[in-house]
Amino acid sequence: MNAIEEHDEYFVQKRNAAGTLRLSCLQKVVAAFRLLAYGVAADALDEYIRIGESTALEALRKFIVAVVEIFGQEYMRLPNEEDTARLLAIGANRGFPGMLGSIDCMHWSWKNCPTAWHGMYHGHKKEPTIILEAVASKDLWIWHSFFDMPSSHNDINVLQRSPIFARLAEGEGPQVNFNINGNNYSMGYYLADGIYPLWATFVKTIPEPQGNKKKYFAKAQEACRKDVERAFGVLQSQFAIVHGPARLWDEESLENIMRACIIMYNMIVEDERDEYTDEYDCDYDDMGEKVTISHNKRPN
Repeated sequence: MNAIEEHDEYFVQKRNAAGTLRLSCLQKVVAAFRLLAYGVAADALDEYIRIGESTALEALRKFIVAVVEIFGQEYMRLPNEEDTARLLAIGANRGFPGMLGSIDCMHWSWKNCPTAWHGMYHGHKKEPTIILEAVASKDLWIWHSFFDMPSSHNDINVLQRSPIFARLAEGEGPQVNFNINGNNYSMGYYLADGIYPLWATFVKTIPEPQGNKKKYFAKAQEACRKDVERAFGVLQSQFAIVHGPARLWDEESLENIMRACIIMYNMIVEDERDEYTDEYDCDYDDMGEKVTISHNKRPN
């Protein structure tokens, strides 16, 4: 609250023309938090916080923009050298050396989608939705998010427009070296479900596996791939506004809401992940050897 008050003059308490104090920063921030955490209608805050519907919506829009501008660089960053080393160590301990996380998409229904856009935002769901593509690790931290794609797309279409592999295509991906079955590899990968293409950066399960070896691999892959599904579930439980249908009318506000929720969700993960560390987790304060970032072109 203090950081947001310093960042945006809107949250500073002022006096009106009659000299009476207006709404405080605490009232505006609490109103925004209740809208995000409980997903209630804006006019439900009148009695409890003594704030009008239009003011609550204005406070929400100002709040989410401030959160993204202040904390986005830290809590929506791409994995740096230390982060990559930790992700690789966790993946190796789980039986997947070279794994950087799991990837999947989530649909957020849009109740007040303009009628002219219904065709574009209508997919296999019954109502208009917007797609969120995300990559999550075992501790449920969301390392990559790509939002604002209409639901007329699917996971493959979203992937074609996503910037997740932009650094890799430019030769600036992390230098990852690992050995599997006697073969050396220099490119990290993500665990994905069956809809994703057969790329070297995706490891998918084996459909209808035959034999104990393939059955074991399929079971392990499907278990680890659920990290991103769990991250979606926790995100929706922490911020009910992205669990229920979106009531705002403009895409920009919905995008800022999703980004702000992911930022605050990662804050919660950072604060609580030490409470559920196990034998497969790494020390977040002492990462040891870092992973260097390569600027060489990757082979096709």
